[in-house]
Amino acid sequence: MLKAIKLVKEFGNYKAVNEVTLNIKKGEIYGFLGPNGAGKTTTIRMLTGTLKPTSGDVEILNLNLFNNELEIKRRIGVVPDEPKMYENLKGFEYIEFIMGIYKLNKDETKKRFDEICDAFEIDYLNNYIGDFSHGMKQKLMVASVLMRKPEVIFLDEPTVGLDARSAKILKELLHKYRDEGMTIFLTTHILEIAEKMCDRIGIIKEGRMLAEGTIEELRNSTENKGSLEDIFLELTGDDSIEDVIKEL
Repeated sequence: MLKAIKLVKEFGNYKAVNEVTLNIKKGEIYGFLGPNGAGKTTTIRMLTGTLKPTSGDVEILNLNLFNNELEIKRRIGVVPDEPKMYENLKGFEYIEFIMGIYKLNKDETKKRFDEICDAFEIDYLNNYIGDFSHGMKQKLMVASVLMRKPEVIFLDEPTVGLDARSAKILKELLHKYRDEGMTIFLTTHILEIAEKMCDRIGIIKEGRMLAEGTIEELRNSTENKGSLEDIFLELTGDDSIEDVIKEL
């Protein structure tokens, strides 16, 4: 469903992503983890066609991304880390705009959207988006993507700004859609979420993949048999936290 082959992205002399290769199956939740500045968002932007790689290739739904960009974008969904929306539109106007852009069946999509709104308690569609809080925008962005039922969905820090109830509902919905065959690619800094949700995990640092596999496979590849947080800190070289705290 999602394949990246030796993706590289350079900004001048700086290599933000360095030969990242991915192979993600249908009906899989894949967690893409790394410290700040590791290259996660840059990778997502290349995978979703908003940033062209310096080299490498991307295939989604067995189609080459750069030769079938519109077809792929019609069939995938993206929830960015910062929900960018038209602030001079009201919530319901934005949803109508999305339905028009994607040429969706309005009756069917509206029914699904209303159900998602009830679940996330989105009751502010008559207000202007510019007046929304970050969490309100995030919920509307998530709803606008899920209502389309994309075949592959990318989520960059999806729970940031969400209250506990909405975050729990999102996690349960993603599991439901995964079981129905949707492929989900997500980044998060909350490692407990990744540990509970993801079928496989890739860990990136300084643009390079450090490790990839199930939680059990990651445990077996390190000396650490603890939580994903412990494994992550060991692999990224950030496991000296106790020494840092003592020095403060």
